[in-house]
Amino acid sequence: MAKKVRVRFAPSPTGPLHIGGVRTALFNYLFAKKQGGDFILRIEDTDQKRYVEGAEGYIVESLNWCGIPFDEGPGKEGNFGPYRQSERKELYRQYADELINKGLAYYAFDTPEELEAHRKDHESKGKTFIYNWHNRLKLKNSLSLSEKEVFLNIESGMPYSIRFKSPQDETLLLNDMIRGEINIDTNILDDKVLFKSDGMPTYHLANIVDDHLMEISHVIRGEEWLPSLALHVLLYKAFGWDAPEFAHLPLILKPTGNGKLSKRDGDKFGFPVFPLEWKDPKNQTVSRGYREDGYFPDATVNFLAFLGWNPGTDQEIFSLNELIQSFEIERVNKSGARFDPEKIKWYNHQYLQQKSSEELANAFNPELLSKGHHADSGKLVKVISLMKERATFVSDFWDLTNFFFERPAEYDPKAAKKQWKEDTPDLMKQLMELIKTIDDFSASNTETVIKQWITDSGLGFGKIMAPLRLSLVGSLKGPHVFDIMEVIGKEETLGRLEKILTEL
Repeated sequence: MAKKVRVRFAPSPTGPLHIGGVRTALFNYLFAKKQGGDFILRIEDTDQKRYVEGAEGYIVESLNWCGIPFDEGPGKEGNFGPYRQSERKELYRQYADELINKGLAYYAFDTPEELEAHRKDHESKGKTFIYNWHNRLKLKNSLSLSEKEVFLNIESGMPYSIRFKSPQDETLLLNDMIRGEINIDTNILDDKVLFKSDGMPTYHLANIVDDHLMEISHVIRGEEWLPSLALHVLLYKAFGWDAPEFAHLPLILKPTGNGKLSKRDGDKFGFPVFPLEWKDPKNQTVSRGYREDGYFPDATVNFLAFLGWNPGTDQEIFSLNELIQSFEIERVNKSGARFDPEKIKWYNHQYLQQKSSEELANAFNPELLSKGHHADSGKLVKVISLMKERATFVSDFWDLTNFFFERPAEYDPKAAKKQWKEDTPDLMKQLMELIKTIDDFSASNTETVIKQWITDSGLGFGKIMAPLRLSLVGSLKGPHVFDIMEVIGKEETLGRLEKILTEL
C-alpha cells in the first residue's frame, strides 16, 4: 500500500515569515491536498539565541490569512507531537549516541579558537579548511585520541560536539523531484556537527529525526537546502531508515532578476516582502504586509503559485481548489523566479473585479464613514459598480469616487481654461432651467432629454457636456455624466451648477 502523503513546513521563529517562506508553505499545501495528504507545521526553534517573541504566532496567522492552514502543528496536536523542536530536545541525544555506537559519528573536542586557527592557517596557504576524512585523525576527537583520553575529557566536563563521519571515496546518487539526478563525491563533504556543545542538536540531526518520526513522505523546501541533501540522505542511510522524496524549490529573485529577494528590496522598491505587517519587538520598526496594503489573500496566493510553477496552459486566474487540482511538483522550474510587484497588483485588480459590488461596498464603507459621509447601501453599491473596473485596491475607491459624496472644492485649472468659454455661463443657466423640468431623473431619461435639447438648439455636444462634467466632478474624469447625475440626484446637480457659476 502506498505510504500516506505527509509534508511539513518547518520555519524558524527568528522574525516575520518572508514571502518566499509562504511560497514554500503553499507548494507543500498544494502537493499534500492534491494527494489527500496532511500538511504539518513544525517550529524549528533549537537556535534559542535567535528566537524572536511573537514570530511563531505571526507564522500561524500568516498561513491562516492565506487560506492554507496546517492539519497538525502547535495548538493542533496530532499523533506526532510535540511540534516545537525545543519541546523535543530530550529525543535527539539518543540518536546521536546511536550513531556513535555504530561508528558513524564521533566526539570532537576542538575549541572554536583552535578551529579558527586551522582556518586562518589554511587561508594563508590559499586553501579551504574542511573538517573531514583527510584531516580528522590530526584533530582533537575520539578518532585520534585513545579511549582513556576520550573518557577523561568527557568526565572532566570538557565541552565537545558530536560530528558525523562522512564516508570516503563514495559517489552518492541523489534524486530530486524538480532537478532530477544529482551525483555527489563524498570526499568533498565535511563532517558536519550533529550535536552542539550546548547540548542542543543542530538543524541537520533534529530535522532528520523529526521527519522520520513524523512519517514525512516528501520534503519540499527552498533551494538553499540543496547543499545539505547529501548529508541528510547519508543520515537516513546511517540510521537504516527510508528517506523521503526531496524537492528543492527555485529561489525567488529580486525584481531586477539578479540575486535573491530580500527585505531591503521591498524597502527600496516600495512593496511588501511579508504577508502581514510586522512590528519588530526589539527596535519597534514596522515592516509592511500584503494584508495591510490591501491585497486579497486569494490574489496573493494565486500570484505566489506562479513564482516558479506553471500549469502548462494559458490560464492565470486560479482559485485555491483549481490550484490544488492543477499542481504538479514536476512542473516547478529549476531556475529562479523573478518577483514582479506589478504582476501581483494585476492579480489584485483581477480579483477585485470578480467580487460583487455589495461586498466591495461593505469593505469601502468604513473609509467613507471616516471621511464623514454616510451613504445608503443602494447608492454605495451603484457608485462601486460604476467605478470598480478602475480600482486595484479597495483603498482606491475614495480617490475614484469622492465626487459622488462631496462637491468639488476646486476646478482643474487646465480644463476650466479650455472648456469654460465666454458663452458657457449662459448655456449652463439654460441647462439648469431644463433640469428643473425633469421629473424622471434616471440616467437614461436625463440623457434623452438633454441630448434632444442640445440637438434642437443646434449646439455642439462638447459645449455642454464638458462644462457639465467639470461642474459635477471638478475635472474631466469620471464615468458617464448622466450616471453621476442619477446617483447625486436633481437637487445636488443643480447645486453644483450654481456653485461653478459663482466661482468661475
